[in-house]
Amino acid sequence: MAAAGGRAATSESYTGRGSSTPGVGRRAEQTPRYTLGLLQTPHSSESIRTSSSREARPGGSSREGLADGRAAGTSAVKPAVSERGESYFGDKSSCVENANTLNLTSSSSLRGLNSTRIGKTPLSSGRTGCRSHTPLMGYSVTSSSAVSAHTVASVIVAVVEGRGLARGEVGMASIDLKNPEMILSQFADNTTYAKVITKLKILTPLEIIMSNTACDAGNTTKLFSLITEHFKNVTFTTVQRKYFNETKGLEYIEQLCASEFSTIFMEVQSKYYCLAAAAALLKYVEFIQNAVYAPKSLKVRFQGSEKTAMIDSSSAQNLELVINNRDSRNGHTLLGVLNYTKTPGGSRRLRSNILEPLVDAETINTRLDCVQELLQDEELFFGLQAVISKFLDTEQLLSVLVQIPKQDTVKTAESKITNLIYLKHTLELVEPLKAALRSCTTQLLKAYYNSLEDTRFGMILEKITSVINDDTRYTKGCLSMRTQKCYAVKPNINEFLDIARRTYTEIVDDIAGMITQLAGKYSLPMKTSFSSARGFFIQMNADGSTLPNGQLPSEFTKITKIKNTYSFTSADLIKMNERCQESLREIYHMTYLIVCKLLNEIYEHIHCLYKLSDIVSMLDMLLSFAHACTLSDYVRPEFTDTLAIKQGWHPILEKIAMEKPVSNNTYLTEGNNFVIITGPNMSGKSTYLKQIALCQIMAQIGSYVPAEYCSFRIAEQIFTRIGMDDDIETNASTFMKEMKEITYIIQNANDKSLIIIDELGRGTSAEEGIGICYAACEYLLNLKAFTLFATHFLELCHIDALYPNVENYHFEVQHVRSSAGNKEKIAYTYTLSKGYTEEKNYGLKAAEVSSLPSSIILDAKEITNHIAKQILMSLNFVFLKPVLEGYTEEQHRQKSTPEMMKQRAAYQLAMRLVQTARNSRLDPGSLRVYLKALKKKYEASCPTAGKSDEQQ
Repeated sequence: MAAAGGRAATSESYTGRGSSTPGVGRRAEQTPRYTLGLLQTPHSSESIRTSSSREARPGGSSREGLADGRAAGTSAVKPAVSERGESYFGDKSSCVENANTLNLTSSSSLRGLNSTRIGKTPLSSGRTGCRSHTPLMGYSVTSSSAVSAHTVASVIVAVVEGRGLARGEVGMASIDLKNPEMILSQFADNTTYAKVITKLKILTPLEIIMSNTACDAGNTTKLFSLITEHFKNVTFTTVQRKYFNETKGLEYIEQLCASEFSTIFMEVQSKYYCLAAAAALLKYVEFIQNAVYAPKSLKVRFQGSEKTAMIDSSSAQNLELVINNRDSRNGHTLLGVLNYTKTPGGSRRLRSNILEPLVDAETINTRLDCVQELLQDEELFFGLQAVISKFLDTEQLLSVLVQIPKQDTVKTAESKITNLIYLKHTLELVEPLKAALRSCTTQLLKAYYNSLEDTRFGMILEKITSVINDDTRYTKGCLSMRTQKCYAVKPNINEFLDIARRTYTEIVDDIAGMITQLAGKYSLPMKTSFSSARGFFIQMNADGSTLPNGQLPSEFTKITKIKNTYSFTSADLIKMNERCQESLREIYHMTYLIVCKLLNEIYEHIHCLYKLSDIVSMLDMLLSFAHACTLSDYVRPEFTDTLAIKQGWHPILEKIAMEKPVSNNTYLTEGNNFVIITGPNMSGKSTYLKQIALCQIMAQIGSYVPAEYCSFRIAEQIFTRIGMDDDIETNASTFMKEMKEITYIIQNANDKSLIIIDELGRGTSAEEGIGICYAACEYLLNLKAFTLFATHFLELCHIDALYPNVENYHFEVQHVRSSAGNKEKIAYTYTLSKGYTEEKNYGLKAAEVSSLPSSIILDAKEITNHIAKQILMSLNFVFLKPVLEGYTEEQHRQKSTPEMMKQRAAYQLAMRLVQTARNSRLDPGSLRVYLKALKKKYEASCPTAGKSDEQQ
């Protein structure tokens, strides 16, 4: 009962269960002057209804019943009927079979979805048939801790594919129920539909909408099958194809797009598929929200794939960018390393940037300039951090403000009042934010300061403060917030409101007085307590031995006990709570009328909040980058056409390890763009490869990087195929997974890609594995992509004899004898050195330090040597011909002939000179010293060069 008017800020208001209050409808009948204590609202000529009255309506659907039905795997009752009597929905299927499916949605998110997903409910476009699904009307404040910002998915995505000759052209539209921004995308993507799957996994949708023609019986499209396969933990919905209407989509955008973003028309008016997706999406959201977006209220933008680097979902998983592979609740991810954000919007922005890094060096450097200033100016850093941490979820607030509910209830009334208080709180932070930015010098921060000069912020706040009390503000605690809402409006604006508030105050005072009397009557230490679920109740800390007969007096009911704390109520207190709730509803109603009038006055100016939301989330992310730098020795990256990292280390491993990880160098250029890495199991190959990719991503989102020095070439795609050194079990399924991953890389890589491949070919025989690896290497060598290729097939190391842009590196190990002196074990140094490893037969060496009999080990060595010779003779690859034709292994290791060595050295020198010409910032004197050093290095690599130069 008590919860009916005061539960707007609880989690129950999101699931809709908080509004199922059976007693409320009956009480409304006893007070004919009001319906639920509320008069008619500006939006409706009907009286405000409660959820309970809707649930009691014939043909209506209870949300709690829906949740139970979904849990049991039942489907909805009957198709929804629109105003024209036509069915809007096609099939709906809830794909919630496998909660362990790897997904970029955390397991905690999946648990939360069961109570918040839309499910399989039929909806009607007529008001009488609509479900009251307004999860955002009861606005819930997210704590400033950014960790929980993504625990519940809230994005709905519509996907449509062209037909006939247009098959493979895909349109997408997405909207976040917590953020009034619609994102449109359209791109060509056939065969594997990798772009579609990647974009969807980045969005982590609550629900995916497609046309019912995509899953016609016996004629299911490949895109439909792939989406349902990859998103088993996401609710899937199909609607009739006619709702994917590009003309209607453009009309919706023209009606709803805020004027600040009207240039979107030029971008999308010929992109028919994303417009079609937008039409279906907006119609669907109107159904499930039971609300419409106000005209000119949405931020609409077109997001192509050309402005961000593409990281496929498999690579994001391999690199543990946002989800830890062993434990989804674990923060040992790149997001966990960098996430010191203070707002939910900042955390969302950081996550999306990690999954889609920037590719524009100018934009990245602008961010890096900001991070540098924040690191150099402590006053700016701490001043901004203090202000930013006070912001609530601005995006979600804006989303609620721009929605117009189709039906007005107690909950929507309370929500409007709450959100006006949040709006006042947010606008009051604009001046402190400006003050913190006033002395900044970097271009982006100055631009943000100028944006905050927008007069609309002050205009809106002035109108609000003309009606709302100056000391009304957002507070924590349900009773405190309820008090703020009751007394939000200034006195003497509405006489009846003032009377109602005095009545409410008297009732609350009477409750406190009654509990004080009861405490005196029974000589017990009773105190007044409050919760949104129970209203006012009595609480007492007492040992059972101090109670008469060890029990509370008989007039107390609903007794609960936790340790020595008793909670209970009485019949009189329940009645007073009911009077309190009735008074509260009258207050909310009259306050709501005033708030609606106020919102109508300020609505035309409210779009400046889009700008504020963007500023707050970006500043929060940049502050987070700066904070991460203060905890570790990160450096600012440079952007050239070279990937050069001096003494870099793995950022996630640093947080896990007790001591700083071993640092290693990395150097790739156009002339040395292919690196083959060898070394025993557990020597550090996979960790090193992940480290390079993580550092690249950190640089491209505007973060500093864990190294002594680093420069990067912008990567347009980042591909990883990572093996596990500690899990070398292979079978047919892992081999097929390898083949799919390498096929995807080969089909999508270009000259600006960063490609990382580890343990390719381990799922098959040695001969086939070597053949596949060599063929893949030769294909990738035709690209200018930066490629790091780790392998156990040492035969691949000889490929550098044919390709001068190939370099061999290996992880060093040391052989340490045991104290007994008769056994030798390997000690890992995790240090990368030039050349390929001398370590062979790792399995035999592991067997030697085990308890296997020596006779078995000797037999194993003999058999291994015999098989190795057979394999070597059977491999008729071009790069092994010099060996097969009579050259010794040592000669081949030395790159065969002096002439080949000279050609290779000349190639390396030429590429270094080209790099110097492109990127050198040295003064003439320093440049002369550098060039002399290059000459010496060339002569050392090619001993005959000095003599021939002298003879000439």
